[in-house]
Amino acid sequence: MEIQSKIILGDCLEELIAIEENSIDLIVTSPPYADARKKTYGGIHPNEYVEWFLPIAEQLLRVLKSSGTFILNIKERVVNGERHTYVLELIMKMREQGWFWTEEFIWHKKNSYPGKWPNRFRDSWERLLQFNKNKKFKMYQEAVMVPMGSWADTRLKKLNERDKIRDESRVNSGFGKNISNWLGREMAYPTNVLHMATECGNKNHSAAFPEALPEWFIKLFTEEGDWVLDPFAGSGTTLRVAQRMRRNSIGIEINEKYYNLMSRQIQPSVLTLFDKGVTYETAKNE
Repeated sequence: MEIQSKIILGDCLEELIAIEENSIDLIVTSPPYADARKKTYGGIHPNEYVEWFLPIAEQLLRVLKSSGTFILNIKERVVNGERHTYVLELIMKMREQGWFWTEEFIWHKKNSYPGKWPNRFRDSWERLLQFNKNKKFKMYQEAVMVPMGSWADTRLKKLNERDKIRDESRVNSGFGKNISNWLGREMAYPTNVLHMATECGNKNHSAAFPEALPEWFIKLFTEEGDWVLDPFAGSGTTLRVAQRMRRNSIGIEINEKYYNLMSRQIQPSVLTLFDKGVTYETAKNE
């Protein structure tokens, strides 16, 4: 099976229009945060962020398959000593737009530097918001299972009678668990907190996330041959991972420096470059 990567130089709001409706299996992206990366992308004021992003979200909703998933890496900004609400406002507006807000993952940056401001400490986490078109979508949970861990050696060694049945919550929350279900298992499902270092091999972009981040979501929501889109491709982390995992991919990047960087680094069997209306196709041997 021939794997394709398409790299597009331009504004994603304009370029997304050319992508076929209901054609993308997974969108993974990290747009510029409000007022961040001003030297690179100009910056968007927090008060204007929702209005700026909603037309893009509308196009992403159009190109995503009904079985697909959209993962949005985004972070609040502190303004005048207070966290701005633009992320929360964006979630509400996207729900009105037709998005189904399924889940919120937390990326714990386990190697963050310590630090403080007069009224707060340094963040060591970022949001990864999961949106879908509806409640039913493709998800391969077994692909991201993790080892049970040493806790199982002690917790499962001696089970009492309550551990062998569904033990309902003592506070009437409606939740319950059957500890004996984990007997004999070597792997467990992860939580929605992802513990990943910020370090990555690519130092050519000021906000590149680690390859492990898109890799985790590509495993969870796609199969080989599916299409992955990053409309704010940056230096191409998502596309490089998708190519390595044998997924087709499309990356859109407005900065010509990073676009050129991607075109040099990504080596799929067929690399398609869209540069100011001119298309180049380069075949590569696998």
